[in-house]
Amino acid sequence: MHPIDLQLLRDTLLAALREDVGAGDITSRATIRPDARGAGRYTSKQPLVVSGIPVVGELVHLVDPSLEFSASAQDGAAVPAGTAIAGITGSAQSILIAERTSLNILQRMCGIASLTRQFVDRIQGTRARIIDTRKTAPGLRVLDKYAVTCGGGMNHRVGLFDAVLIKNNHLIFQRSIAHAVHAARSHVGHLVKVEVEVRSLDELRMAIDAGADVVLLDNFDHALTHEAVKAAAGRAPLESSGGITLDNVRGFAEAGVDYISVGALTHSVPAVDIHLQVTPK
Repeated sequence: MHPIDLQLLRDTLLAALREDVGAGDITSRATIRPDARGAGRYTSKQPLVVSGIPVVGELVHLVDPSLEFSASAQDGAAVPAGTAIAGITGSAQSILIAERTSLNILQRMCGIASLTRQFVDRIQGTRARIIDTRKTAPGLRVLDKYAVTCGGGMNHRVGLFDAVLIKNNHLIFQRSIAHAVHAARSHVGHLVKVEVEVRSLDELRMAIDAGADVVLLDNFDHALTHEAVKAAAGRAPLESSGGITLDNVRGFAEAGVDYISVGALTHSVPAVDIHLQVTPK
């Protein structure tokens, strides 16, 4: 897990605050004195894997630089229900301005990290690694992918710009897989990997013969995945993708693939339950 670059997130966090706060928190202004101080504690209400503590700290300071934010748990830690994971002290009005946006971010990131950890645990003892996809919430990709690493997963390409992934919708414009791989090689630098998505064993052999760096097995079942691993014979790393669940993921890992990509890690993950209790100070 690499540290998250908070400078890259400032615009994202400011946009999140703007959509919630707008011209100001009229409820807190009406009911709480400007000089009132408070203390808040972020507490897990269920077992979870922590992710997003530095992000929430940055957001809190964007709301009010005078707020004091302290971490009680580190990103990547698995904690039981009832664990205090962070605290905030200072202007009561400022704490309440930061409350909902910080919780939304923390609950989503911990949800992603927690689900990722479940997938990682399911394939323990195999060679496979759990990886994410580009099926992230618009505008939140950096947060979503960082949360995956907190759960023990790996990141696939960040976007369309950092790796080639030739899929069916690209191949329909090419004469063959070999021509598509050649076109990609001639367009990108030698350090950029070229992955090809295949839907049959014949296409797998074509992709390997064409020199693909990685081959993605699209919606192969367990039996066909076993055959694909035998056919590849170690000549290219293989990635299973499509229809991967907690119930079936181990079967793909035991088939011998190198990577298993799971869109559900980020596209439909439930937020975990975290509470922020604020008291006067």
